[in-house]
Amino acid sequence: MKGKERHHLKENGFAHGLEGIWQFLKKWRREFVMAGLLVIGLAVVFAVFQVVRGQQAKSYSRQLGEIQTLRADLPKVPENAAKLEALAGKGKYGRVASLSLATYWVEQGQPDKAEAALAAIKETPKDLHYYQAKDLSAQIAARKGDIDGALAILKKIVDENPREYLLDAVLYQQAELLEKKGRTAEALALYKKLETDYAQSYYGYDASLRARKLEAAGKHP
Repeated sequence: MKGKERHHLKENGFAHGLEGIWQFLKKWRREFVMAGLLVIGLAVVFAVFQVVRGQQAKSYSRQLGEIQTLRADLPKVPENAAKLEALAGKGKYGRVASLSLATYWVEQGQPDKAEAALAAIKETPKDLHYYQAKDLSAQIAARKGDIDGALAILKKIVDENPREYLLDAVLYQQAELLEKKGRTAEALALYKKLETDYAQSYYGYDASLRARKLEAAGKHP
């Protein structure tokens, strides 16, 4: 008898629990529906975002491929210069187009045209291509005989110490230009810094040779 009562109590408790859940669902039904619609909406937005991002990636890939092809063929197809100029400063890889064109004009011995190509690269964002452009600007200034201007550009790069750009080539250029100006003590200090901080790089190795040469010649205070 007691067993039947306990069983009956359990059934009543279970039924009461279901009733409570049902009443809870009825009370908050609107909120649950809204939450469900929100989840579905977010899922749709995420899916659309993924599709758009995929299309953008394909577009950027095509643009980069076009720029690389134009640059590779430029020595044989001079008309590509105008096409690269049209792409310069536009889209994600516009800076690549500007740099490609600028390096070509440097190779052709036309620094003024190279500077004009680099002018399309804005001051922000300060990414890898920005610092490549600044580095090239310093090289152009040095070729034109403006050593002080080149050193000023290189110093600014070093002072900013960008994570996006290795400084070994920049420091080596600084040292070379300082040596050319007769500031051998400063040049030697930079060569030794390269020798220590970039021992495994080409510039670190060459800097060690230049440092030994300066020390052997006694061309420092």
